[in-house]
Amino acid sequence: MTIRVPGCNGSAGQAVSEETAFVLDSREARLLVEVGFLAAAGGDVERADTIFGALQGVRPGRAYPAIGQAVALMNAGRAAVAAVRLEQAHGADAIEQAQIDAWRGLALQLSGRQAHSRKVLEQVATQGEGEGRSLARILLGWDDDGAPGAPDQPVGREQE
Repeated sequence: MTIRVPGCNGSAGQAVSEETAFVLDSREARLLVEVGFLAAAGGDVERADTIFGALQGVRPGRAYPAIGQAVALMNAGRAAVAAVRLEQAHGADAIEQAQIDAWRGLALQLSGRQAHSRKVLEQVATQGEGEGRSLARILLGWDDDGAPGAPDQPVGREQE
């Protein structure tokens, strides 16, 4: 498998192979993620797709490439497309998947699909793990430590 990364190491179109996954250390990957999120923050879908697409090739199963591409789409006003892409993304484990699903809930919310968003976020908030669970609870307005309501209940909703 070969991934082309324009501008990588100063030369346009340098090939990145599967073996590069072992050469690209975490500091270098973090720098690429930061640059990718700068592009995403500006809604620069083309550059974000290039960077995160390459990272997805060398770090398969990680949530951040799919999330970075989705953030770029949301910032470009294309939240519905972001939701579809996140629905198609698959994390390597439950923690990665919960992050993807929480961001999908946000994309659905931004695209006007409130009921579907709430369903996705409630599932992540009650069954997910890690940062995805925390993000889903924040987006729902739930208190992460369970106070004052029950942990699986939105804040401000009376207990029965």
